Amino acid sequence: MKQGLLIDMDGVIYSGEELISGADKFIKYLVDEGIAFAFMTNNSQRTTLEVVRKLKRLGITVETKHVYTSAMATAQFLASQGPNGTAYVLGEGGLLTSLHEHGITLVDSDPEFVVLGEGRNFTLEMVQRAVDMILAGAKFITTNRDPSPKKPGWNNLGIAATTAMIEEATGRKAFVTGKPSPVMMRSARKFLGLETAETTVIGDTMETDIQGGVQMGYKTILVLSGISTKERLGHYAFKPDLIVGSVDKITFPLKWW
Repeated sequence: MKQGLLIDMDGVIYSGEELISGADKFIKYLVDEGIAFAFMTNNSQRTTLEVVRKLKRLGITVETKHVYTSAMATAQFLASQGPNGTAYVLGEGGLLTSLHEHGITLVDSDPEFVVLGEGRNFTLEMVQRAVDMILAGAKFITTNRDPSPKKPGWNNLGIAATTAMIEEATGRKAFVTGKPSPVMMRSARKFLGLETAETTVIGDTMETDIQGGVQMGYKTILVLSGISTKERLGHYAFKPDLIVGSVDKITFPLKWW
């Protein structure tokens, strides 16, 4: 039976701009052994090529076929809702590119959807315009609901904060397409051509990667190289199938393979 991996990035492969020890050897093993895998990231800013280039700078050589983003999941979802969709977008390169590739027309008035992704280049004036569009009937989509790390000097407000601002202003809840939403968890699996029983998720976050994997019936591996700690695992009603310190501690074949 074919087996494959959906792998989170920040906290699993790197931390900020620093490679996590052993991550490069882990990915090289997957490539050399022909194990199907994709980096599954909630970040909608970067294109797949930009992700590949960042990994290259850190010493990891992969192809764009190894990257699946929340921007891609969002674009696929919108395209599935009907032909000739239109969207007003608060977001950047990766999201804009994915929507264009899936035939979504980007507009400045009367959109079918308002789509929110990560970004630093949109203004409060643009947010107000998005609010007016939603109040006029546009559907509100957000690529993910990742929170800010709440660290001084952090250069990203956090999409959860921006989403909450628009929700409060409109009284409408956003439909979330990124992890742990089944929209992304399912489309990422299909991206690799896997069945449910063939899919394993590796992540450092209980609320996104592990929760999403558990809800979809995938096997899950929690790494402790990111934000999760053993001390907090008892706070959750679900648990991963395997816990390791970092990806270089994962040995193959996995016990369920």
